[in-house]
Amino acid sequence: MSTTSRLPGIVTTDHVFQLPLDYQMPDGEQIEVYAREVVAAGRESDELPWLLFLQGGPGGKAGRPLGRDTWLTRALDDYRVLLLDQRGTGRSTPANRQTLARRGTPDQQADYLAHFRADSIVRDAESIRRRLLGDDGRWTLLGQSFGGFCTLTYLSLAPEGLREAFVTGGLAGLRSSAEDVYRAAYPRVATKNEAHYARYPQDVDRVRRIAEHLVGRPARLPDGGLLTVQGFQGLGMLLGTGTGSHTLHYLLEEAWVEGVDGPELSDTFLGAVQAQLSFAHGPLYAVLHESIYGQRSVDPAGTGWAAERVRKEFPDFDAELALAEGRPVLFTGEMIYPALFETDPALQPLREVARLLAERRDWADLYDPARLAENRVPVVAAVFHDDMFVDTADSLETARAVRGLRTWVTNEWEHDGLRVSGGAVLDRLIGMARGEL
Repeated sequence: MSTTSRLPGIVTTDHVFQLPLDYQMPDGEQIEVYAREVVAAGRESDELPWLLFLQGGPGGKAGRPLGRDTWLTRALDDYRVLLLDQRGTGRSTPANRQTLARRGTPDQQADYLAHFRADSIVRDAESIRRRLLGDDGRWTLLGQSFGGFCTLTYLSLAPEGLREAFVTGGLAGLRSSAEDVYRAAYPRVATKNEAHYARYPQDVDRVRRIAEHLVGRPARLPDGGLLTVQGFQGLGMLLGTGTGSHTLHYLLEEAWVEGVDGPELSDTFLGAVQAQLSFAHGPLYAVLHESIYGQRSVDPAGTGWAAERVRKEFPDFDAELALAEGRPVLFTGEMIYPALFETDPALQPLREVARLLAERRDWADLYDPARLAENRVPVVAAVFHDDMFVDTADSLETARAVRGLRTWVTNEWEHDGLRVSGGAVLDRLIGMARGEL
């Protein structure tokens, strides 16, 4: 039974669908997939076109609206919006250390999680579309970041379900291996570090002091996790967002207090670090991260902890070497390392599962370049020129490979431009799709 709620300026309705875990076995195990319908208050009965939103990730649930805010401000002018909790996230049969333990051995857990990639997410969306709109109904798709990767998969597998598609910060390289992705990523992350230290030069010494301390004495976080130097470097994820450099700076300001035995890392700092680094809220992001690049025609040997392997090619990210040579310690970015599964309590029980997925060699291809070259669905994409998370060169090459795809390349926004622009990014894409720009 659907539940309807009223918030400032919007009306929401809950939808829960029973869908196959494995679409090759439609009568086999079923999982729940949750989606929240959002419509502007007063327009509940209007015949509005549907817009499906696919969140970034992997492993990220859809945002929880507090009213007519962020990009919904613009979307609700024209659409009835469906916010999908992609399988395994939010209210969709969650997959985490607690629930996966019930599935048996690590091999059984890994086989289960192999069904949580973009191809299965798209098939979920298609099943939901037919139930809500009928077989002939089509909807608009908005994909942010990993949601944009899923959009390319949608256009490859089921373009007949789409009337148009918008992508923000999410044009993946169609033929990029996991190694290719990280080999391009480390220099972009280094550039973000340089910009941060130019903005806040005092942070060079602050970061070195913290790193030096952690080399000898990894710190215990409030949740029992262990903060190592490598974990500390993971705060660089912040540098890929519009306000992240400032957030990082303020976090570093409060790193130290005077304890009984002298200076020590403050509870304020350790609590803020935990909030940024813990995967308790989204373990699938870590467990499945490299698998989003896995395609047997591109990575026949599997992804194999590509971020860890490629890091060796970029010694500037070696914190201990930087300390020894008197250089700034660089933060890393969207990289998942095996060590995280030893230090984060939310990931520790999943370390063997993560290893098995990293070694998996039978990932199906996610994109159909031939079909994309014949695409008939109108597609417009915002490419954030200085995006730390998605390579601009890859995005533009993909744009050229998808028939009719139009891009707006901008450095006005970082990767989170859709969320923080108050609807401006989406408004631009809608205008492009309608031929107004």
